[in-house]
Amino acid sequence: MLNTFNPAELPRALQHILERDETGAAAGAPLPRRSFLKIAGAGSLALGMFPALAQAQGSQEAAGLKPTQQPASFVEISPSGEVTVAINRLEFGQGVHTALPMVLAEELDADWSKVRARLGGNDAAYADPRYGIQMTGGSTALKHSFSQYRELGARARAMLVAAAAARWQVDAATLRTREGFVLGPGGKKLGYGELAQEAMAQPVPATVQLKETRDFRLIGKPTGRIDARAKSSGQQNFGIDMHLPGQLTAVVAHPPVFSARLASLDDAAARAVPGVKAVLRVPVDGGGEGVAVVATGYWPARKGREALKAQWDTDAVEKVDSERQLAQYRALAAQPGARHFDADLAALDTAPRQIEAEFSFPYLAHAPMEPLNCTVQMGEAGADLYLGTQFAGVDGMAAARVLDLKPEQVRVHVQMAGGGFGRRGVGTSDYVVEACQVALAARRAGLSAPVRMVWSREDDIKGGYYRPMHLHRARIGFDERGKVLAWDHAIVGQSITAGTMFEGGMVKNGIDATAVEGMRDPYPVPMRLTVHHPKLNVPVLWWRSVGSTHTAFVMETLIDEIARASRQDPVAYRMQMFGDRHPRHRAALQLAVDRSGYGKRQLRAGRAWGVAVHESFDTVVAYVVEASVKDGRAVLHKATAGVHCNLAVNPRTIEAQVQGAALMGLSMCLPGAAITLKDGVVEQSNFGDFAVPRITDMPEIAVHVVPSAEPPTGMGEPGLPPLAPAFANAVARLTGKPVRKLPFELA
Repeated sequence: MLNTFNPAELPRALQHILERDETGAAAGAPLPRRSFLKIAGAGSLALGMFPALAQAQGSQEAAGLKPTQQPASFVEISPSGEVTVAINRLEFGQGVHTALPMVLAEELDADWSKVRARLGGNDAAYADPRYGIQMTGGSTALKHSFSQYRELGARARAMLVAAAAARWQVDAATLRTREGFVLGPGGKKLGYGELAQEAMAQPVPATVQLKETRDFRLIGKPTGRIDARAKSSGQQNFGIDMHLPGQLTAVVAHPPVFSARLASLDDAAARAVPGVKAVLRVPVDGGGEGVAVVATGYWPARKGREALKAQWDTDAVEKVDSERQLAQYRALAAQPGARHFDADLAALDTAPRQIEAEFSFPYLAHAPMEPLNCTVQMGEAGADLYLGTQFAGVDGMAAARVLDLKPEQVRVHVQMAGGGFGRRGVGTSDYVVEACQVALAARRAGLSAPVRMVWSREDDIKGGYYRPMHLHRARIGFDERGKVLAWDHAIVGQSITAGTMFEGGMVKNGIDATAVEGMRDPYPVPMRLTVHHPKLNVPVLWWRSVGSTHTAFVMETLIDEIARASRQDPVAYRMQMFGDRHPRHRAALQLAVDRSGYGKRQLRAGRAWGVAVHESFDTVVAYVVEASVKDGRAVLHKATAGVHCNLAVNPRTIEAQVQGAALMGLSMCLPGAAITLKDGVVEQSNFGDFAVPRITDMPEIAVHVVPSAEPPTGMGEPGLPPLAPAFANAVARLTGKPVRKLPFELA
């Protein structure tokens, strides 16, 4: 029986693959049978794969290319011609598992029916080419990697053409490619799979010629998702489905108040639950302490946790209370603070028309369908992490610190994730650190098996890192024509980036840029904007579309209110405010207006139009909606979106993103969509008391994209911000009262 063999016997290309896969193994050391089988069972690895090209030939270094520019880490071609594209992002519903392969396959001239995708990890190649870290967030996937993936595909294509030219002994300039084949003189034809090995020997070109937009045959075409069949049929595995040989499962009892520690623990009943292997005290996020129950599966671990008798010491930590917090915020809003805009307000007191308004926005949980989880497998050479993460590199480094390893000894295997909306991209790596603490404690207790740490739905909703609570206060003076003469505005809310690795670039003059994004622009109003960032014992984080979740609502409802007060059509008023300075806003809004029938058709009795437009992440989205109010409850019937995201790589994905974002925007409006605290304890725990829209709440949505050939901008988040204010503006027209609070309170 073959158990080991010497990797020095392999071609240098495959040796490099193994060196990456078995980090820490000495050169020439016997190869574990597991890794041998991994190679022997994958024909594409042994017979026709790009990853190893750099070290195999030395040509990539000569080209002076960065790891993010090397096709070796991104393109695999099997002997059958199947092309697998590595994705440098987390796929958690936004569609990059299809869009990025489309971009690469376009320049590669691949046969789309043979294109597959896989997720990358914490390797340097998979860093964001602009930010230099492995990250998924800020709607940057296509915005930052569009040119990168085009060039990767073009480089791989050039190497295939060079290999064919060498075989046929002809000038490479005389050859063409088409759908997975290199075409030569006299009808000669070679499939990519036949050329992959020889292409590995070719130099990697430093520069490549990219296609003209008019020549695209994949980009811009509505395309079904690569992962759609597996996900719609229940066959797709996610991080929570990870199952390694001998694996144990852990759940953690967290303190009821953030950062609290244990006062006493009686774990006898928990240890008596069949399947429970250990009960361990472990550090948790924010300096708190928790209790991990490690068992043979999730159910015995959960039953063990339920049997714990724990007492918590909460005397030393702040106990946030939502009602007291609102009063605190109101007091802060009336005080001087840091200035973001500082316009002259002399005209405010004498303005013929005035609006005074206060807006409040609660904490919001991300509540993805797949709760947080992380599987940790520790070994002598390092550790492997399996999870759906937005920050593979950051999480890998955090794990290394906890496990006392070098960063290169931690391998992060990014898994499909069932949503996240920002919660899987945490600067503190809270749940990853927690999983590593549990695995380390289990190992010290004599349990050497892999440990999968799983949060329950209740853990997820009570577990912190919420969209911050915010309060806005505005005083606006304007004339009879709706011209704004002065606008005094204050925002109060916790900073998301203070104290994180992003603080240096995001906090200026004491103001977190995420809190004020979306304020004022695109409207040329003289605004003084004051900001306060109180510190409270509630962990906060970005939530899909970040600051625009509240700033868009405030700006777009106030602009609409000024239009109503000055008896102007809200669309015409916005268009006049845009002038010639914002053509993308104008185009998106006009498209939504035209396709909705706004102003051209009569609505049913009891319905009203609502309009809003907002730019976030360099994309403009406008909504024209139809809504009604029935029995004191607002109902959204139709929403028509106009989107300006520049080049639409996959229109079908854009449509899905806007539909999902609109639904999430609707979730902010519905009763019960708030996280509240009482004496430091989060009052919500599951979907029974943290409301999300049901299928009966979903309106009819139509999505229309403004044609453009400019490089694509962000699309994962921009569809969310303008939905709630468009809905609120329709409600205000029906009730005669502006909506100042989310979720809506119409009584």
